[in-house]
Amino acid sequence: MTMAGAPTMRTWVVDEPGPVATSNPLVEVERPIPIPGPGQVRMRVSTCGLCRTDLHLAEGDLAPHRHGVTPGHEVVGTVDALGAGSRRFQPGERIGIAWLASTCGTCRFCRGGSENLCVAPTFTGWDHDGGFAEHVVVDERFAYRLPDAFDDVTVAPLLCAGIIGYRALRRAELPSGGRLGIYGFGASAHLTAQVAMAAGATVHVMTRSPRAQELALRLGAASARGADGTLAVAGIHLSEIPALDYQRHLFEERTLRSVTANTRRDGEELLALAAEIDIEVTTTPYPFSRADVALADLAADRVDGAAVLQIADPA
Repeated sequence: MTMAGAPTMRTWVVDEPGPVATSNPLVEVERPIPIPGPGQVRMRVSTCGLCRTDLHLAEGDLAPHRHGVTPGHEVVGTVDALGAGSRRFQPGERIGIAWLASTCGTCRFCRGGSENLCVAPTFTGWDHDGGFAEHVVVDERFAYRLPDAFDDVTVAPLLCAGIIGYRALRRAELPSGGRLGIYGFGASAHLTAQVAMAAGATVHVMTRSPRAQELALRLGAASARGADGTLAVAGIHLSEIPALDYQRHLFEERTLRSVTANTRRDGEELLALAAEIDIEVTTTPYPFSRADVALADLAADRVDGAAVLQIADPA
């Protein structure tokens, strides 16, 4: 909600989706600072992680749900205004916002504990304006309290890269002491690997990047080999897989599973576990004014770990 004549803020919006390497889909604009509605809180944003979903949105792989939406769903900051009836948080409290922004609460999935499969969900940075901005509002029921163990830059990637990797790991049903193969080693993979190793798994990483290989080995990966078993694919958008061959890829009773969003319980569990195991989050910070550069670097695989925008002075 906004009000005409209200104070303004800086925010990045998706103007005309297109390749970040050859066009400028992300544009910085001035907009009124949003006013929280009933049950909402407003956050003064400190940091916001960049996710490949933001890239897919900017480039048009994911059709924007409305023109001029502000991306960003790994948002960290402090509460600076409460909407009517909002009581969960107090002004000055540090909170985080993730991808899942709302669910209907009444469909069979919501009632059965699988709100990630809700028939009428909304998402931060796709349906609602996200964290590439100085302020953002959120339904207080879908915000997270954050562990004191992590500063603002470090905790931001946990809110999507961490959470979705954690859910993918659960979907893989890795047995105790089992082997985990990870294809690629970016923001989500380097966090998921640590969660798996903390549980006693042996992790094998497959990545072409020498820097990613070095990071994987430093964090404790056993090798760069893959492993057979259950494949859990985590992503909102995925290119077609025309070369999937039954005999080579799925025979011998291998399993392919998808991951759809996350539940709030996933987020709460991952944040608590990350603090417990003292997870190491590798980040590449960017100033707020260079959000477009950060997105281009992400597209070109020039980011080590997770890219994070610094909107305000981090805690």
